[in-house]
Amino acid sequence: MTDEEILERLIHQYQNLIYSICYRLTGDYFDAEDLAQDTFLSAYKNLSRFDGKNERAWLCRIATNKCIDYLKRAGRRSVPTEDEYFSSIPDSNSSPEQTCLEDDVKRRLYECCCQLSPPYREVALDYYYHEMEISEIVAKTGKNVKTLQTQIYRAKGMLRKLYRKEDLKG
Repeated sequence: MTDEEILERLIHQYQNLIYSICYRLTGDYFDAEDLAQDTFLSAYKNLSRFDGKNERAWLCRIATNKCIDYLKRAGRRSVPTEDEYFSSIPDSNSSPEQTCLEDDVKRRLYECCCQLSPPYREVALDYYYHEMEISEIVAKTGKNVKTLQTQIYRAKGMLRKLYRKEDLKG
C-alpha cells in the first residue's frame, strides 16, 4: 500500500473522531477543521516512522498535541490534560450525548450558513453543511474550481464572524 493510500484510509476511517477531538478541545468549528487537517498532514509526513500499531491512538495523540499547541499559542489557559481527555472518551462509536452535541453543531452551522448572502450561502451549505467535495460542487453548479475555492474561503471568514458574534451573545 502506498503512503497516499494509507492516508486516504486513515482519513476515511478516523476523520470524524479526529474532528471531534479537535472540536472538543478548541470549541470552535473552523479551528477544529483546520487542526484535523493538520493532524492528517502530520500523520502523512511521519508515516515512515510509525510502527503500524494502534493507529487510532497514534492519530488521537497527534490531534491532541496539535490542539494543545494551538491553545498554548492562542494564550488560552484552560487546556485539559491528555489523561483527562482520553479517560472521558467513551468506548462506543457515538454516545447519545455526542450525537446531541453533533446535532447542535450541525443546526448552528446550518443557521449561520443561511444568514450568508448568495453565492456564499449556497457554497457554504454545500461545502460545510452537506460536506460535499469541491469537485461535486463544480459538477452541481458548473462554476470554475478557483471561483468556488475563493467563495469557500470567503464564506469561511464570514461564518467565523457569525460564530463569534453568537458566542458573544450567548
